[in-house]
Parts: sequence; C-alpha cells; structure tokens
Amino acid sequence: MSRKGKAGKKALSPIDIYKLLPKTNCKECGEENCMAFATKIVNREAQLDQCLPLLKDQKSKTYSELKEILKPPVKEVTVGKGDNAVNLGGKLVMYRHEFAYSNPTAIAIDVTDEMSEEELLNRIKKTEKWAYEYIGFTLKLDMIAVRSTSNDPEKFKSTVKKIVENTKLPLILCSLDSNVMEAGLMTAPKNRSLIFSATSENWKSMAELSLMHNCPLVVSAPNNLNMLTSLTKTLLAYGVQDLVLDPGTFAGEGLSDTLNNFTMLRRAATKNGEELTAFPLIGIPMVAWNEKGSTADELIKWREAYLASSLIVRFADVIIIHGIDGWSLLPNTVLRQNIYTDPRKPVAVDSGLKVFGTPDENSPVFFTTNFALTYYTVASDIENSKLNAYLIVIDTEGTAVDAGVAGRKLTAETVAEAIKETGIEEKVKHKKIIIPGKASRISGEIEELSGWKVQVGPRDSSEIPKYLQEKWQP
Repeated sequence: MSRKGKAGKKALSPIDIYKLLPKTNCKECGEENCMAFATKIVNREAQLDQCLPLLKDQKSKTYSELKEILKPPVKEVTVGKGDNAVNLGGKLVMYRHEFAYSNPTAIAIDVTDEMSEEELLNRIKKTEKWAYEYIGFTLKLDMIAVRSTSNDPEKFKSTVKKIVENTKLPLILCSLDSNVMEAGLMTAPKNRSLIFSATSENWKSMAELSLMHNCPLVVSAPNNLNMLTSLTKTLLAYGVQDLVLDPGTFAGEGLSDTLNNFTMLRRAATKNGEELTAFPLIGIPMVAWNEKGSTADELIKWREAYLASSLIVRFADVIIIHGIDGWSLLPNTVLRQNIYTDPRKPVAVDSGLKVFGTPDENSPVFFTTNFALTYYTVASDIENSKLNAYLIVIDTEGTAVDAGVAGRKLTAETVAEAIKETGIEEKVKHKKIIIPGKASRISGEIEELSGWKVQVGPRDSSEIPKYLQEKWQP
C-alpha cells in the first residue's frame, strides 16, 4: 500500500477554531460567546453552520478554511435519499476511546435477482420490520443489497423495480457487469444507490455510471491494498469523489488477512492522513456461505455472525449479511449500539417519577438510578410483572446503583430531594420506600433525612414480584 499522503492532522484546540470565527459574541449560535462555541465545535457538540454570520458568507475563505479543518479523516458518504438515507464513514478517530465514533456500521441484508417474488418480498419485509428495544434505543437494520446472480440485465432490472416499489430502504446494487448495473440504476435513477463494485477490469464503465447517476461507488481489490489505493487514485482523477473501499472479506483462515487489511486502511486514514485510504470501508460477512459444502445452515449463520462482529469492531462502515434470524442479528446490533455510544457521556435517562399500571395511594414506591441499562432493566421487570407501582428515577449522572453509592452520586441527600421534588408524598398515604438491595448501606441515612420508612428490596429487580408478595404492606 502506498504511503504517500499528508501527515496526520494535529489535535484541534478551541483556539484554532476561535481564530477563524467572527469574534462578535453575538450569541446567535446559542452560546455565550465565540470561545464557548469554538469549544463545542472542537468537541463535535455543535455544527459550524450554527454560526449565522459565517453561514451568510459560505463562499468566504474563512468558511472554507474552517470546513477543511473540521473535515473528518474518513470521508462521509451518503447512500439513499430522504429520512432513510444512511451515512457511511465520517470517522474522526481510529479508536472510540480517543473521542467517539459516528455513523454506526450499516447492516444490509442481501437478496438476489433469482429469488421468487414471494421470497424476495418476504426478506424485504423482514428487514424493514426487524427491530429490538434496547436501553431506550430501537435497534434496526439499514439497507438492502441486491445481487445479480443471473447476470441478466432484464432480470436485475425487474428485481430492482420490485424492491423500489416495496421499500424505501437504501440499496446496494451488486454486479461486476456494467450492463447489468446500468439496468438496475435506470430502474432507480433517483435513489442514490451504492454501486458494488469497480475493479481493475471494469473501473471505467462503473465510474461513468457513478457520475451519470450521482451514486457512490465501491472500489474493490480483495487482499491487494496497493491495487486498491491505485484504483482509488484513478477514480478520483476521473471525477468520482464518493467512494467506499472493499479490501476483501475472507472467512476461515483468511480472517486474519481481512482484519489486518481493514485495520491498516483505517490507521492510514486517521493516523497518517493518507487521502487515498480516507473513505468508508465495506465488509461482506456473507462470504461465510461460500464455504457451505455439507456444513449445516445453523453453523454457517454462526460463522457469518462472528465474522460480522469482527468487522464491526474492526472499522467496517457497512456490512452485507445473508442470515436474517434474530439470534444471529441481535448480538451484532447490540454490539454496534454499545460501540457507537459516546464514551464521554454515560447513557442516561431523564430523572423524575415514572408510573407503571394504575397505582393508587397504597401502591409501592421504588427508586433507581438514571443509568439507562439499570432503569430499563428495572422498568421492564415491573412492567412484565403487571405491577401497579411508582418508580423514582434519581439523577446519578448516569451511574448504576452500586457505582453511584460508591462514587457519592447516589446519596441519602439525593434520595430525600427526589422524594420531595417528584411530589410522591401527595400520591400515596404511606411513607414507605423500597430501595435497591445494592443501596442498603445508606438506608439509615435515607430514613433520617427523608422521614420515610425504608425497606431494603432485592439486589436483582427480577425478584421484585416475589418480594412484594412476601414483604410489602402499605
């Protein structure tokens, strides 16, 4: 792989941005002054276009300079249109602990132009409807990958037409034959589909289709990074700017090469500033099905799932999967969600009083912290038990019960204040509160400061129904 390119960017400071801002302290951005706005910009908590004086003169040299400074090392490429469009890449750092990741890995489910209409529509429907609620987020799938296994332009055209008529999800059109690809693109001329892919043999015809239809283009050179960067340079010179890189995905013994190639490309972009590698990466976990032979489908799905998880962790911005079973998709959507949360900010919910069922003046009162995983676990256990209860959610800055107690984020003072602020005293005639078992060591202090009688509840919220049957008396 070529090592030519600009040196990696130095870390930005608010001063770097402040020097180029109007320095009027007009507050139109919502901040008190330009320095505060510059700090938010550097932390990616505000957008440059929130500065209205700058926005009025987007052709200015200063605006262009700021845009260049703030440009992420990995280019952001948009696939699709409207609300369902997917942004790929746009990464600022190699590792999430350095800052935070943006644009979670898009997951595409494949279909082929040789599937029956029933199978085709069924897979599209499953992809669209697949969803799972996880600590306040709805995990979903993102795209449809349409593969031409027939290599017949008319079949591909007909298949893409059916898909466009039945889903608004963005598409990845997959064929190495430019005639087949053109047939598919003509059916969805305004969809901004991702073209898969340009190779050393077909790059020119695919580049022309990309430019003609204003579609991003995948550059493919399996296990050959020098060829990949050479093709990228050629396509950029030809005028194609929105590229996605495919360094090849290999299962089994080829997994180490796969992960090494993905890692080298992302390192070259984020650490070394190599512009020919500064694009989103695509992985194809469904290659696990190529080695099927006599292997059972369940084992192939498992292999595909662990290959997908490896690619999500190792910098893939979009992956194509064949298996659509919940058990194989769920772990990877949860993994993706966890990786793409901001490590600088605890995942928290709003504090306050939550009501479950139809509680009355004799109903039990619990409390928990506003750490999202803790809250949704407790809330789910209460809901699933069909209990009528009140739950006070205390602001512990996103820490769990045991960590909150240990770190003095959950104290008798915060509990007593929450009891008063939520108005729970006006809703129940008893003055009893059930506290988490992991907060038992502050039970006496809570009683003293709040005036409420404390009952130490279970350490695990799944035991709440049993606890209420045995020990709750209003």
